[in-house]
Amino acid sequence: MPVTSTRLGPDWPCQVKTPGSYDWERSAVKWLRELVPARYASYPAFVRHPVLLARHAQIQVENEIRVARTALQTARADLPRLGLHEGAIEHTIKLYAAELMQLQHIARSVRAVTRALGESAR
Repeated sequence: MPVTSTRLGPDWPCQVKTPGSYDWERSAVKWLRELVPARYASYPAFVRHPVLLARHAQIQVENEIRVARTALQTARADLPRLGLHEGAIEHTIKLYAAELMQLQHIARSVRAVTRALGESAR
């Protein structure tokens, strides 16, 4: 059944075909499997029900966001104790900030794909 109410916005992952198009769910599953640990991606329930895989991917990415935020928030206090010089600390802080932005974008993409899969399952 074609999905008509899902709008493809800037957060729609380019690796996933347009909802309703041929094989779009398979492209969504392939993309989502890259976001979860390999052992989860092969669980039979996730294989049979892509929306469950999407839910788990969403949880996975949300936890990665928490980790990146913690790493960013504690970097100035923790990294000097590891003997890193100021340049390495600044570079690491920029790395964490960029990763956090990327993860937030991925989280929005996962939510969009999850909505489309949910509509497709109805």
